Amino acid sequence: MESPRGRSARARRGRRVPPARRRALLYGVLAAVAVVGGAAAGTVYVTAGAHSAAPDVSSAASAAVTGPAGSSGEAGVERVAGSGADRDALLAGAMEAVAVADGQEVSVAVLDPESGATAVYGDGTFDTASIVKVDILAALLLQAQDAGRELTAAERAYAAAMIRNSDNASASALWRAIGRAAGLDAANERFGLTRTEGGDGMLWGLTRTTAADQLELLRTVFGTDSELDAASRAYLQELMGHVAADQDWGVSAAGSAFALKNGWLPRSTTGLWDVNSIGRVTAGGRACLVAVLSHGSATKAEGIALVEAAAKAAVPVVATSA
Repeated sequence: MESPRGRSARARRGRRVPPARRRALLYGVLAAVAVVGGAAAGTVYVTAGAHSAAPDVSSAASAAVTGPAGSSGEAGVERVAGSGADRDALLAGAMEAVAVADGQEVSVAVLDPESGATAVYGDGTFDTASIVKVDILAALLLQAQDAGRELTAAERAYAAAMIRNSDNASASALWRAIGRAAGLDAANERFGLTRTEGGDGMLWGLTRTTAADQLELLRTVFGTDSELDAASRAYLQELMGHVAADQDWGVSAAGSAFALKNGWLPRSTTGLWDVNSIGRVTAGGRACLVAVLSHGSATKAEGIALVEAAAKAAVPVVATSA
């Protein structure tokens, strides 16, 4: 469950806008494309099964809140500085075959870590819903690293429930532990997320983000050039590789194996759905990082279909263009 809260110009990781200034800009349109690195060894993957339905809400404060709408072979690959404009154009062409209903909006970012090929479609900002749970745990692990400590038994229990089962109460507990939006924003400054803003108060599911930023978060989790150490990355990867069976939809549709986190949220103001999916998938023997964000779907099922179609359109663009 979650709580309430695509083509971009490339920005280097060092170009970061302080959280306070980004809030003052009211999420101004600053394009950023994250190009992500290779995968750390030790990830445990599960085989993608049928894409079954999941519970109807994936956030703590959900409908009651109003608001605006692998393989180890690629380890050690660094980010690539090329423009990628041709691949962005190829992805835009591939997305023309994806059915997008009136009122829907979708953005997708994808990377082949082995080659460094990346592509982004759409640059809008979206509610995270429960995909922010990956960011929350990454922030907690970073804070623990800084303090020179391991996660407590309680923190590990919350983390497992939050990622594997998308448990909202566990997410709320860890949201408080990291210092809510301020803690998330501080961690994201170091992770290189330039257009992600933590949700107000306890509304972690209304954190706002872009597909490009989520690709950068995936680079932090699965890459080797990361603020997270190897143990922290392996822990996050293991949890994302063992999500509950009813959540094996989304980016997993683009491959035969996956490590992911999904988010889904009906907005009380419109009755329309936010549906998102981020993770690593393996297709044709190649591992790719994929982030798909959407909003404006009439039903959750319609949103899932859109996200899966976008993921399936995106992966071949980078996996075959290198």
